[in-house]
Amino acid sequence: MQHERSGSGKQKAVAVFDVGKTNLKLGMVSPEGSILETRSLPNATVDDPRWRRHDLAATEAWLLTSLAAFATQFELLAFVTSGHGSAGVLVREAELSDQAPALPMIDYEQALPETIRDAYALQAGSFFDRGSAVMLGATHQARQMFWIEHEAHSDFEKADWFLGVPQYWAWRLSGVPASEVTYLAAQSHLWNVPAHHWSEIVDSRGWRRLMPPLRPAWDRLGSIRPELARLYGLPSDLPVLAGIHDSSANFYRYQAAGLSRMMVVSTGTWIVALSDHADLAKLDEARGMTCNADVYGRPLGGALTMAGREFAAIAGSGAAHAKSSEKVLQALIAQGTMAIPSFGQDDGLFPGSAGRGHIVGPSPKSDDERLTLAVLYAALVTNECLEALSSEGLVILDGTFLREPLYAGLVAALRPQCRTTFNLDSSGVASGAALLAMHGRSDKGSPVTLRTPELPDCPLLTEYAQAWRSRAILEQHYVQLA
Repeated sequence: MQHERSGSGKQKAVAVFDVGKTNLKLGMVSPEGSILETRSLPNATVDDPRWRRHDLAATEAWLLTSLAAFATQFELLAFVTSGHGSAGVLVREAELSDQAPALPMIDYEQALPETIRDAYALQAGSFFDRGSAVMLGATHQARQMFWIEHEAHSDFEKADWFLGVPQYWAWRLSGVPASEVTYLAAQSHLWNVPAHHWSEIVDSRGWRRLMPPLRPAWDRLGSIRPELARLYGLPSDLPVLAGIHDSSANFYRYQAAGLSRMMVVSTGTWIVALSDHADLAKLDEARGMTCNADVYGRPLGGALTMAGREFAAIAGSGAAHAKSSEKVLQALIAQGTMAIPSFGQDDGLFPGSAGRGHIVGPSPKSDDERLTLAVLYAALVTNECLEALSSEGLVILDGTFLREPLYAGLVAALRPQCRTTFNLDSSGVASGAALLAMHGRSDKGSPVTLRTPELPDCPLLTEYAQAWRSRAILEQHYVQLA
């Protein structure tokens, strides 16, 4: 594809800052959603006496320096941030000239004090008020606010705004505070998606004053602050967009291509399955199901499980040098080797299974067997997500699991009632976020290439999957009775 160039000869690009749990990425993305160039940095944390927090000052220095370097190569059309859920910052307007806020962006994987955890659970509201179950560690922005309010009450009272992480960076660059619905709907426990209003805890604790006005993800909040433009040599008219949750950005990429009535399964550290046609009445918080939102604020039924961490645990340290294969798959299934949930810190779709993952049947004897078993497990868990959301239409698989050729074919074989496809472009979050800059400016869709997977030659797969599910449910019942 020939990308448009400006009069100066520079390629036109949208600057997308993708804040992941593990890594930070700043990408130059074409207006059509193609990745042109990327820089990355580990998302570092700092251990303070009260909480582990992300190092926002170091992140900002890297971000602006990198953005300045890119500005010499590209004509920047807009700046937009996408971010993982469960991250937010309490800020004061007077601190806009400083690099670090007085109140932290908490690392959501750290443990909460038991007293805070128990007290919060009593005030967290109904399922749709929360949008999810009460999850591990310090997950949920409302719970982080609750913790900070108790541990640093005087500082909390002095705060002007609570900003989700995409909106925090939009504020740092533009000076304009905003709230945005996809990020609030990403298990923040601050927003009731079906009712389209703030959750009960916001009003019961007097937090409404901290919530900026809602703005659409594609909204241009303003231009980059003049002092930043001067200091870093950035274009003074660079628009800063409100920003978006990463999974909703990936979903938007397919919406921008004109697709609907679909289930998008993003794979990485988490499996995040989102459906635009799920029956909300069937969402079950005890099974890792969620209520998210698309860029228009419409509900997306979801299923969420930390399958990437589980994949690594099953595959083991030799995965980098191993190769999964159909032959090994057939042998594992024939001998009844099964990985039973859950190998991670969360229950996923099997309540009470967290940390209880184990192998039944003959143990894998090689790195190839362990990797193939991990791929099979990932496909089975993906199928559970699809089953929970009653998917029978278009299924789109994307993300890191597609590095394993067996994965997509296994999911397709497990769900013959669906049209299962996959997208090898792993940059969906950055592409979707960049497309926000063109929102409403063109009638043309932004096409994506969907492929149909080849089904594995594995006649015993259906019987094996039924036995695996029965074993996982049986062990779940044993845990609940114990």
